[in-house]
Amino acid sequence: MAFGDLLDHVGGMGRFQIFHVALLSIPIMLTSIHNLAQNFLAAVPEHYCHIHQVANNATWYLKYTQSLSTEDLLKVSIPLDSNGAPEQCLRFSVLQWNLLAPNATITNRTAISVEPCKDGWTFDRSEFSSTIVSQWDLVCDQHLLKQLAQSIYMTGVLVGGAVLGSLSDRLGRRRLIIWSYLQMAVSGTCTAFSPNFISFCVFRFLVGMANSGIVLNTVSLVLEWVPTRVRTMTGTFTGYIATLGQLLLAGLAYTIRDWRWLQLAVSLPFFIFFLYSWWYAESARWLIMSGKSEQAVKELRKVARINGKSDECRNLNVDMLKSSMKKELAAQKTSHSVLDIVRTPMLRRISCCIGVVWFSTTFAYYGLATDLQSFGLSIYLVQVTFGSVDIPCKAISVLIMSFIGRRAAQACSLTLAGIIIMASIFVPREMQVLRASLAVMGKGCLASSFVCCYLFSGELYPTMLRQTGMGFCNTMARIGGIVAPLVQLTGEYFRFLPLVIYACAPIISGIAACFLPETLKVALPDSIEEVENR
Repeated sequence: MAFGDLLDHVGGMGRFQIFHVALLSIPIMLTSIHNLAQNFLAAVPEHYCHIHQVANNATWYLKYTQSLSTEDLLKVSIPLDSNGAPEQCLRFSVLQWNLLAPNATITNRTAISVEPCKDGWTFDRSEFSSTIVSQWDLVCDQHLLKQLAQSIYMTGVLVGGAVLGSLSDRLGRRRLIIWSYLQMAVSGTCTAFSPNFISFCVFRFLVGMANSGIVLNTVSLVLEWVPTRVRTMTGTFTGYIATLGQLLLAGLAYTIRDWRWLQLAVSLPFFIFFLYSWWYAESARWLIMSGKSEQAVKELRKVARINGKSDECRNLNVDMLKSSMKKELAAQKTSHSVLDIVRTPMLRRISCCIGVVWFSTTFAYYGLATDLQSFGLSIYLVQVTFGSVDIPCKAISVLIMSFIGRRAAQACSLTLAGIIIMASIFVPREMQVLRASLAVMGKGCLASSFVCCYLFSGELYPTMLRQTGMGFCNTMARIGGIVAPLVQLTGEYFRFLPLVIYACAPIISGIAACFLPETLKVALPDSIEEVENR
């Protein structure tokens, strides 16, 4: 009797599994929000320099300026840019009172002295009452810090995957997910009370670590407690919960316009998740592989009791467990290193190609999804649209993978995403709706690629190297997430350059995906020899 048969023996997809998957999936909704919260936490409001003479207490000046409208004060204080809007980083060195005359214009711009914003900025708070940009003046010479903050967060996700993922194999999934909930709750709350930008980045780094720990251990606990026949269904369900989080983010950000309160709203629920997570059952698979068979028996009997199968499991014992996982235990005795995923020709090809696929998918996905303000439309509407497009695209991806093949789904979704992003470069900036529509379509294709990545990667690597291979894929994905915000800075040299880079990466990886072996209706390989001979 295999371990899958043993799960059927204790109830299959019974009450325990349903509650377990539901309770594990709810926090995933908020982890997806933390991934994209930067769009609203670090939104850039309209701004211009403080009018320096406002600080002057001269009676004549105050009396005169009080009679002027805001529009007139701007006219005499702030020069206009090439689009006729107030400059965001410059002001007149001396107030240009002559511009208040009827039909007055600047005839010789070079003759008028301007200076940087020495006294700070005035921010338009009609759309965002407060963001970290307006809180700490992350504009003009400091605007690079906005992208740096997101890269630091993604670095935390990378470190969390490496540290908390490896600790999970040593200490267990349940302990690590409980710790990750607590770390997310505490560090997320501390983020909301950050007194300065440096502490904000430190706490966001810790949030990123916790996020990775939650996602990795959720996937393990879900897959290791459900029967094989429903793994695809439960995995798809969890993916759609993450999509629902993207939609919820738009609603929360629209309702809560202050970044501190928004951060609190998506962090405090993790204290609740921490409390109820003590009910989680440790993975029986992990317990057996770790030599804790007696505890595994207790967990399985608990599951059988909840599922109403207590009578059928009275004879469940340690010997039965070990015989059920004889194959896995034999593989566990053979030691392997991360170098094994590139030691043989076929594994080397698989690792190189799938690594590029993971990097490009995450790189382009977060490149589009974390720069919503660039489309010039309502950021809340764009967020809802970006989240909604994942629903049909993920469903289409599953259909293609099931009937045509994983390789075709992977290559087509990436190549199509790159072509769509490249096409948006040639759309004039005035056609904002068309530009946003193309970006939505590109992001949808990348969401399809994500669905395929998770399934395809697990099927390509042999059982003895599957976790190592998935860890490598996770690392490549997080590197893509770290680099993505920094690429936006290349737009200072050529406005279209970020989109060119975001487009080329998935096209190249789509070609690389064509060199991967097809796994549709192919049995999972257990050894390196099976992969090489496939």
